[in-house]
Amino acid sequence: MANLNRAHDGHDRDDSHASHDSRNSENSRDTRDAAVTVLGMGPMGRALARACVNDGHPTTVWNRTPGRADDLLAAGAVQADTAAEAVAASPLVIVCVLDYDAVHAIVGSASDALKGRTLLSLTAGSPERARATAAWAAEQGIDYLDGSIMTPVPTIGGSDAVVLYSGPEAVYETHRRTLASLGGSAVHLGADPGRAAAYDVALLDLFWTSMSGLVHAFALARAENIPARELAPFAQGIGRLLPDIIAEFAPALDQGEYAGDTSNVRSAAAAMDHIVHTARSHGLDTGVLTAALALARRTVDAGHGEDGFHRLVETLGEGSAVVGSAGVRGGTQEGIPPR
Repeated sequence: MANLNRAHDGHDRDDSHASHDSRNSENSRDTRDAAVTVLGMGPMGRALARACVNDGHPTTVWNRTPGRADDLLAAGAVQADTAAEAVAASPLVIVCVLDYDAVHAIVGSASDALKGRTLLSLTAGSPERARATAAWAAEQGIDYLDGSIMTPVPTIGGSDAVVLYSGPEAVYETHRRTLASLGGSAVHLGADPGRAAAYDVALLDLFWTSMSGLVHAFALARAENIPARELAPFAQGIGRLLPDIIAEFAPALDQGEYAGDTSNVRSAAAAMDHIVHTARSHGLDTGVLTAALALARRTVDAGHGEDGFHRLVETLGEGSAVVGSAGVRGGTQEGIPPR
């Protein structure tokens, strides 16, 4: 997702390390000397800590399982024996672990040490969990930012990294130059602590749905005796259509315009029907495609068959009231760490 850099030119970003020399001495100290703690030494956590060390920050690390930060210790990081000890070492505490349950287990045990400090969670999760953790932090006297890392581990600390942040602007501004050490684009999306996670799940929805389509296409091609390497160039061509489609759909959706002049839902449903039929004839699983086809047919049945395919956004939204009334895993109450 490194190309996300091109999409954020209109947002607040700080990816110019060349500008460091023009800052006054106080800001330079804020950038180079501000201590940082990183909790969680998985691949991403280690990359975050390494970026901080490389940019001159006194960096303290902690992991529930020891022995994963030896290279960082050799580079100058300090390993704390406990999470509370690690938290006490820095004004900015970054936690990057598997999920919010792990976040809560760690910060719940170190809440006293966190008081008066800033907790930044770069852990993937739902917007509800992010907001719940922010509410808990506020009750504890802890400043809170939530963030989503949109690029893979090797990009961290380099120009291709993209990290989205949300939470109080004043808190973000306090640590903005320190966070620039993580590289690339640092984008603050607003005060709602769940907004970065909302972007994350929406963008990963696109990614994993696309990946599901890709593997299904390879399976269907294999069933028709088409080698994957022969299909690949054509699959790449299909993929290159997406940027223009995204650019076309986005303003139309915001304006409530659903013209289907060049392609409509009815024709899309017919095409998907052919794919489902062929896949079933080879005994392939068609669950994802069948769901997409059912959605398109529901849109046609509602009288919108001549509209553009982006009309399905409205059809999808018709189910939100049902989901909201039933509740979803990871809601606000579940997200509050134990006291």
